[in-house]
Amino acid sequence: MTRDSSPDLLTLHAVRVTGYADTPVIAQRYGLDAAETKQLLYDAEARGWVEHTAFAGIGGWSLTESGRTENERQLAAELAHVGGADEVRDVYREFLPLNALLLRACTDWQLRPAAGDRLAANDHSDHAWDARILHELTGIDHALTPLADRLGSILTRFRGYDTRFGTALARARAGEGAWVDRTDVDSCHRVWFELHEDLIATLGIDRRAEP
Repeated sequence: MTRDSSPDLLTLHAVRVTGYADTPVIAQRYGLDAAETKQLLYDAEARGWVEHTAFAGIGGWSLTESGRTENERQLAAELAHVGGADEVRDVYREFLPLNALLLRACTDWQLRPAAGDRLAANDHSDHAWDARILHELTGIDHALTPLADRLGSILTRFRGYDTRFGTALARARAGEGAWVDRTDVDSCHRVWFELHEDLIATLGIDRRAEP
């Protein structure tokens, strides 16, 4: 049976996967009640798990080290309860080669080596170059769907990554290039980053120790 995660776990985990976001975004990430999320964030702050900072009029929540530890403890307990650790690890192993393809595609979207400058910015004037990258992202999109289905059959909080990725890719294919790699929209790169963070947090993996 698929398990629904508790609001306190989802609130802390939303801070983890978004990286840095204010209360409305944290609540929206998993469709939580805004008032309850605000109180849960204050409770987590009192426990030293999150902190709120602001700069140039922009504020947001981020996890502290003890918050990351607590988040991973909660995720491990949840995964053990549903007995889904082996399946999530299998998905993660299949995710890694796709991750390498995604990172290469995003790099190619940003850079197009030129004579004498292998780090030249991609000005997107070479339509064949960009079309190849969008084709590669389409292949990644197709491969993501069954992985997301498997994850979502274990924990409902994993649902939606494939839909969000597909939506971003559709906008990029329609000419909105920012939806490939920008971090201030729900781009292919941003969705993929969240999924990656979700997997390693759930499995307790140090990103620096990845193969």
